[in-house]
Amino acid sequence: MDLTSLVTAPSKSPIAILETKGASFYWASFFLGKHYTQRVARLYRLCRHLDDMVDECDSPKISRIGILAVRQSLSSSAPRDLVIQDGLSLIKECNINKDDLSELIRGVDSDNDLVRLLNQDELLRYCYRVAGTVGLMMCDVLDSHNPDSKNYALNLGIAMQLTNICRDIKADALMNRIYIPANLIGPLKPSELIRPNENDQIIIKRAVEYVLALASEHYRRGELGLAYLPIRSRFAVLIAARIYRQIGVKLARQSFEYWHKRIVVSKPEKYIMTIAALVSAVFCIRFWITPQSSPNINHPFVSPVNVQSTLSLVESSNDA
Repeated sequence: MDLTSLVTAPSKSPIAILETKGASFYWASFFLGKHYTQRVARLYRLCRHLDDMVDECDSPKISRIGILAVRQSLSSSAPRDLVIQDGLSLIKECNINKDDLSELIRGVDSDNDLVRLLNQDELLRYCYRVAGTVGLMMCDVLDSHNPDSKNYALNLGIAMQLTNICRDIKADALMNRIYIPANLIGPLKPSELIRPNENDQIIIKRAVEYVLALASEHYRRGELGLAYLPIRSRFAVLIAARIYRQIGVKLARQSFEYWHKRIVVSKPEKYIMTIAALVSAVFCIRFWITPQSSPNINHPFVSPVNVQSTLSLVESSNDA
């Protein structure tokens, strides 16, 4: 698809986009109420539109022209792209920091390059840009104004992106993209990720297990800050996170062999996950009371997988 048709094509409603392309979030939106569901759907449509400008464009060169136009539109009063126009209206309405959107655009634009991440730092930086920033903007959309809440939202966004990367290794490889760091899988080529031989399977499965463990740690951190959200939003975010986390659980159950079929969470499973999340919330003090101390942006976390502080990494990302 060329960029002109992508930008000028009649856009579906935000709710329709959320329902068809963001199934987990749409499922959880039942708990948000109409006002916040509409806001979340508008943010999702904006983020998805930016992603599609890269993934559905005919060439990186054309895509970069479109991304440049979006960057310029951040200071424009009337961008030509109607989805971007609505997104900027949402940013003004919710007092979203435009720097977060700029970082998201930077992350999305990096997919126009040859995607080969070297190590965990590069992986986390990418996840921060394309998903952690969405978590930051989601705080404003849901009227969670305490600055401490954003540290937790950042972790939750990164966790979901790590899960997404593990699920879509084959699909990304078909697009000549490798997000699993080279220090985990060595010099494997996209074709070797699409149909790995027996020896490569051992290496790849260990890498996927590691990245999912990394995601699990970020889910844990993110859920610690749910009490900063309004009560209905709290339930919605918890359910969306648990459903998304289930993707990794299912991948682990099939021995991390992503190449057979794309993992999905069925509707019956979503019902079970929803009930389980609601029950666990009732008995979880962190769901009702905000933490006494917030993650310090200047100090690294210590986790079972020896994760460098994502928040410290965010500070350095602006210099990358």
